Order: sequence, then structure tokens, then C-alpha cells
Amino acid sequence: MKTIQYKNQYLEVSKVVCIGRNYVAHIEELGNEIPSSMVVFNKPNSAISDTLYYFSEHCRYEGEICFLIRDAKIDGIGFGLDLTHADIQNHLKSKSLPWERAKAFDHSAVLSEFINLDVDISTLKMKLYINNKLVQFATYDLMMYKPDTMLSEIQSFMTLDDNDIIMSGTPKGVGNYSLGDKFVGQIFSGELLLLEKEWIVKSLKD
Repeated sequence: MKTIQYKNQYLEVSKVVCIGRNYVAHIEELGNEIPSSMVVFNKPNSAISDTLYYFSEHCRYEGEICFLIRDAKIDGIGFGLDLTHADIQNHLKSKSLPWERAKAFDHSAVLSEFINLDVDISTLKMKLYINNKLVQFATYDLMMYKPDTMLSEIQSFMTLDDNDIIMSGTPKGVGNYSLGDKFVGQIFSGELLLLEKEWIVKSLKD
């Protein structure tokens, strides 16, 4: 089983629950409709990775604030990259088919270590830099569905086990990336930097 790091422990994760279309500006940049209800999809344990790989010119990054669940509550926070085969997803969407082939592939949930969430959740924001350029920025206020709403909606139809992860959706600024690119993901409480993670894009052959 793939693991994530939290409080100097390595924890097995049953699943990663992803929230889609949670930022209006991102919905608009992809030309999608604002959903009438929360969009939810899953990534399996096999999707979890601490390494960012290059897959193809069509693979897209999506930076996200991520939450660790324990005792049916949000307990920790981390930074994640939801990788998407955009060409495959567009084909599947055109046929009204599920997204798993585009979203749930191996190494598609790239996660930092997690830290205890001991700040006011409404102060959270994230930044993603690629090659020292700010490409994504999000705050709690920009989320259509706040973390408590995500939690209650997911739990209305699905059990969240200890150490499950919620990826809370991506803001505008998604795009493709190249071999050797440097990614730096940051989580803040107000202006206080809580967590920073750097990845260098590697080849799957490495």
C-alpha cells in the first residue's frame, strides 16, 4: 500500500477523494458549466506518489489544498497535484463516460507530507510555482464548497476511513508541464507559511 507522511509516521491511505470544479475561475478557463451539485471522484491508493513524473504533452497539473481525515474529521493538511490526461478526459467527457482513465492512473495523486491542521481553516491559501513563476493561487474564500461542506457531502454517501485524503479542487492556472520543470507548492495561514514542497519532474524511466 502507498503511504503519506504525517507526524513522522507513514500512513496507509485507503483512497483519495477529489472535488472537481470547486473554483469558478477554473471552471470558466476550461469552458465547463458550473455544476448544480458538488462533483466528486476518487483516486485509488495506487495513484499516490511523492514523485512528479512526466507522462505526455497532454498531461496537466492541478495544484490543490489537501486534507487528511481522522476520526471522521479534518485532522491534517498538505499540498497535492492532481494529474490529468487532458486528451483522454476530453474524449471521455464528450462520450459522457467516467473519468478514471484520465484521473486515476498510477502516480496521478502527487502529495507532500501532511502537517497537523491547528489554524483557523478559513485563513488557508495555497500557491504553486513552476520554474519560479507563480501559476496558481487559491484561498478559502474562493472555494465554492468549503471544507466542512465537502466533508458532510462525501460522508452522506461514502465512508471516510482514517488517513483518507480529500483533494479540495484546483483554482485557475492549470496547464501542461515538461521534463525537468521545478514545482514548488505552498500552503499558508494568512501570510504564515505552513508547508512547502518542491518537486523536479522526472522521467518514468528513472
